[in-house]
Amino acid sequence: MRTGRPKHFEITLSATECAQLTTLATSRSLPHSVVRRARIILQSAEGELSTVIADQAGVTPQVVGHWRRRWQAHGLAGLYDAPRPGPPRTYDDDRVATLLRTVLQTVPTDGSTHWSVRTMAAETGISKSTVQRYFALFGVQPHRTTGFTLSTDPFFIEKVRDIVGVYLHPPDAALVLCVDEKSQIQALERTQPMLPLGLGYVEGVTHGYMRHGTTTLFAALDVATGQVLTQCKPRHRHQEFLAFLRHINANVPADLDVHLIIDNYSTHKHVKVRAWLAQRPRYHVHFTPTYASWLNQVERWFGLITQRAIRRGSFQKVRELIARIETFVEHYNTTATPFSWTATAESILAKLERLATVIHGTPH
Repeated sequence: MRTGRPKHFEITLSATECAQLTTLATSRSLPHSVVRRARIILQSAEGELSTVIADQAGVTPQVVGHWRRRWQAHGLAGLYDAPRPGPPRTYDDDRVATLLRTVLQTVPTDGSTHWSVRTMAAETGISKSTVQRYFALFGVQPHRTTGFTLSTDPFFIEKVRDIVGVYLHPPDAALVLCVDEKSQIQALERTQPMLPLGLGYVEGVTHGYMRHGTTTLFAALDVATGQVLTQCKPRHRHQEFLAFLRHINANVPADLDVHLIIDNYSTHKHVKVRAWLAQRPRYHVHFTPTYASWLNQVERWFGLITQRAIRRGSFQKVRELIARIETFVEHYNTTATPFSWTATAESILAKLERLATVIHGTPH
C-alpha cells in the first residue's frame, strides 16, 4: 500500500516547447492566467520547488501541481481552460472561418475600403451582434489602421545596435542625453470657453481658435534620471540648435563625457554644429536611422508634455505658452523617473523582419 505524497515528477522541455512557452510567458496580449501558467512550467523545468514557484506566482502549491499535471498530460493545450458546458453553438467553425476569411482577405464590392459590422452581417447572414462579438473575440478591427514607415537607412542595423547598446549598457563616467526639438508649437487661443469636466461627461473644447504665434521647444532627456533640460526659441535653425548645445554644455558636469542621441535633421548636421562638436572631444554623437525617430526617448517625453500641458491649453500670447511649458518642466523634474527601455536590438530587428515578411512575403 502506497503511503505519503506522490513522487514529484520532473518536467523536461524540448527546444520547441521552451520557445513556445517563452513566447507565452512574455506576451502582453494573452490572458494573464495563460502567461502565469507558462511561467509555472518554465520554472518547473528549471527545477524550482513548487512552493517557490507558488510564492512568486501568487498561487498555492496545489495550483502549481495542477498545471504541472495538465502539462504532463496534454502539453501546450493543457495550459488553456477546458471548454465549459453550455447551449450548442449557433454557428459552426466553418461559418466563423468563412467570416474571418472574408473580412481579412476581401473588400466589399460596393466601393468601400473595408468591412463594417453591418456590411459583414449582410454578406454572411450572421447577426450584427454576433459579428461584433466575433470581431472582438479574434481582435479584428477593420475600421482601424495603424501607421508605419520602414527605414531606408543603409546603416539601419548598425545604428540600432549602437543606440540600443547605449541605452541598455550606458558607458561609465558619461551622460546619455536624448536631444531633439519640437518645432512650431502654436499658441492657440480658444474662441469659446471650455465646458468643464463633470460627472457623466468629459471636458468640452471648441474647435475654433485664433493663432498667436509659435515657439520651438528644445529638450535634452537624461536617460539615467529621466530629467529634462529645455529651452524655448522662436525658430529651429542651426543657430538655435547650437545655442542649445552651449546651454547643455553649461549645465552638465565638465568631467563627464556626453553621448547625444539625435536624429538626422539637417540643422543637427550643419557644418558649424559639426565644428563645435569636433572641438569638444567629450561629446559623442549617435544618429538615429532615417525614419526611426522612435529610437529617441525624448520623443516619448514630447508626447507627455503635449498631452498634459499643451494640447488642451488656451494661450493669448506666445510667452503664456512658454510659461506653461517651463512650469510643467519644473514640476516634472522634481519627480522624474527614467523611461524603462527593455527592447534589445535583436528583438527590434526580428520584429521588423516579421513586418517585412508580411509586406513582401519574404524577409528583407
